[in-house]
Amino acid sequence: MKTLNEYLALPYRMELVKDPDEGGFVVSFPDLPGCITCGETLEAAVANAADAKRAWLQAALEDGLPVREPDDLENYSGQFKLRIPKSLHRSLAEHARQEGISMNQYCVYLLSRNDAAAR
Repeated sequence: MKTLNEYLALPYRMELVKDPDEGGFVVSFPDLPGCITCGETLEAAVANAADAKRAWLQAALEDGLPVREPDDLENYSGQFKLRIPKSLHRSLAEHARQEGISMNQYCVYLLSRNDAAAR
């Protein structure tokens, strides 16, 4: 098992979200479930996030809980195979042609737009 300092040195992904209702920012670490904090300013939220990450890791290590290491983009190829109905394939190809881009670029655009909307 790694030490606290070894875990702190790992590149955990931090997600910052502006809080439209309360103001300020909410910060979480997707690889550290329940590790969440906030701050009135972006700088305060980031500083609080460092403290929250340290406290979360320290508590997990003291309690003997497993600590997940950060997800590494090297684990993803950027490719996946998808089977779709022929009618959808035709529709996507036609829309891509109308936009003057490849179907691959068009599908990436659609996936990105919908993924962002889901957040």
